[in-house]
Amino acid sequence: MPTQPLDTKVVLDRDPWLEPFVGAITHRFDVFRKWKDTIEEVEGGYDAFSKGYLEMGFNVDADGTVVYREWAPNAREAVLTGDFNDWNRISHPMTKNEFGIWEIRLPPTAPGVCAIPHDSKLKISMITNSGERIERLPAWIKRVTQDLSVSPVYDARFWNPPEEQKYKFKHPRPPQPRATRIYEAHVGISTSEGRVGTYKEFTANILPRIRDLGYNTIQLMAIMEHAYYASFGYQVTNFFAASSRYGTPEELKELIDTAHSMGLTVLLDVVHSHACKNVLDGLNMFDGSDHLYFHEGAKGRHELWDSRLFNYGSHEVLRFLLSNLRFYMEEYMFDGFRFDGVTSMMYTHHGIGTGFSGGYHEYFGPGVDIEGVVYLMLANDAMHQLYPNIITIAEDVSGMPLLCVPAKSGGVGFDYRLSMAIPDMWIKLLKHKADDEWEMGNIVHTLTNRRHGEKSIAYAESHDQALVGDKTLAFWLMDKEMYTNMSDLTELTPVIARGIALHKMIRLLVHSLGGEGYLNFEGNEFGHPEWLDFPREGNGNSFHYARRQWNVVDDPLLRYKYLNAFDAAMNHTEEKYGWLSAPQAYVSLKHEVDKVIVFERAGLVFVFNFHPTNSFSDYRIGVEEPGEYRIVLTSDEKRFGGFDNIDVNSKYFTTPMEWNNRKNWTQVYIPSRTCLVLAKN
Repeated sequence: MPTQPLDTKVVLDRDPWLEPFVGAITHRFDVFRKWKDTIEEVEGGYDAFSKGYLEMGFNVDADGTVVYREWAPNAREAVLTGDFNDWNRISHPMTKNEFGIWEIRLPPTAPGVCAIPHDSKLKISMITNSGERIERLPAWIKRVTQDLSVSPVYDARFWNPPEEQKYKFKHPRPPQPRATRIYEAHVGISTSEGRVGTYKEFTANILPRIRDLGYNTIQLMAIMEHAYYASFGYQVTNFFAASSRYGTPEELKELIDTAHSMGLTVLLDVVHSHACKNVLDGLNMFDGSDHLYFHEGAKGRHELWDSRLFNYGSHEVLRFLLSNLRFYMEEYMFDGFRFDGVTSMMYTHHGIGTGFSGGYHEYFGPGVDIEGVVYLMLANDAMHQLYPNIITIAEDVSGMPLLCVPAKSGGVGFDYRLSMAIPDMWIKLLKHKADDEWEMGNIVHTLTNRRHGEKSIAYAESHDQALVGDKTLAFWLMDKEMYTNMSDLTELTPVIARGIALHKMIRLLVHSLGGEGYLNFEGNEFGHPEWLDFPREGNGNSFHYARRQWNVVDDPLLRYKYLNAFDAAMNHTEEKYGWLSAPQAYVSLKHEVDKVIVFERAGLVFVFNFHPTNSFSDYRIGVEEPGEYRIVLTSDEKRFGGFDNIDVNSKYFTTPMEWNNRKNWTQVYIPSRTCLVLAKN
């Protein structure tokens, strides 16, 4: 049944200001509708179309026959070569169909025994139309490995472990969390030692930490194979291969299954915005042509990232990318995706040298890449249709309206967008303004300035802020004193006292006011010292900064434990009261002289005193709901590195008199640089 045209009333009911752009929204929807209907008619719908990995690349039939298919229309001849045939370039020729797809079938050597041994090396050898011989790694290959003692170029491997070695999933996917509390993690840096960490170690050592901290979702970075470790996983060479740096595909499956057993949802940081320009072990110039998976010429190149850009208007490229998403959902049991570089995909300028003012003309004008937007609509529509509980998150800096609205309602179809302005604000404040110059109104505006009815994920800092050249919030706050004064046996200096206090306040404010989800980058919950820098030529290939120093948070004498404990308390309190899934907060006070912020959300009252020196006793705050209140969380407790100035057993009674536009008031004691959360008894 053909897709119905867009009901523009649904769009305008959501946002009347979109009226001048209804034509552009309808146009992109019509392009989406045409693709969706084509996939339905030609391919049998999303379900069949997104199972390309069962047709393309290497697949093994029940009897042990190996079938290999590859799309390479520009090749005149193609041969499968590898360890199995002593790298013979003649013995295993492939045949080409009218769509440019090459195929070869290798019968079993004995009943059920593949002609290609498990984990042996392979290549496709081709002669192009110009007569040149080229050799490539199969585009849909599921495992590649690198031996740096031989060459930095990756080898493709035939991954087909015997039945008893295949990992079998034991646990169902957990139910979709009410609101996502995301722990963004990178397997390779998850060890304290100066080396690349493994899937096995992450499963044993890091998953329990994430669970105990109260996060319900893990976002795994740098899983798709990338040739250069220091690219943070964002220069993908082999889209279907989970990085072999950290272990085998079976070990990644075990990691995800174990996370599921702990009730943790696992998201893949997926990179469909661009591809590494490597030719020998990537997709670039795959069949000798410039324009197979990518646009040719300048349109197919990202100047800033020095990488190749996909042609989202190509039928076979859509098959490749949609199948890539489906593969990670089916093969590895991921629960969803954080799409990297969405801004680059949605605009022809890729966001380079463009500041977004928030004017709607920027989102629907000539700068929009309709093909890129439509691919994201198709990806979200297909995955949500096939997996109703999936979570998709957009990394978009532009603020595109309708980004987190289903495709059928004229949107792009994401569940959440990342609130990228929030971390930028904190870095600017810490860098350029003294504490008494912080403007409460501006802070609140940045935290609450989001599109109504579209969910966003707030964060104080992600991996971007931890990279070399920048500093984590903890490092901005405490800098070199983190090396000398983080022990309980040393004096609590003003710098450390301020750093610990503000680190907690900033996090709770972002968590409770900034969005409908929350994200933290691995290690930052305890104020990880130093930045993040991968081994590369510029630092003598050192792993010193490419690791997480769990030893400092596990040391009972160090003050990092206080930040860690507060982070856990914050998440567990959210789990109990559900502020992230509650409607946006009502802010009743932004006092520029007192530096006090007060708001209510999910029936809780949040009070923050950012004043560097002034404490306030009997401070009157407005409260909508009358009754008796008590403290459920405060940053001032000793176990969080506070001073225990606030009596956590205090009771707060309301007076039925209007205050700050609320029907009642109560009085609280808020010491300098503390925050507290009140709940009704």
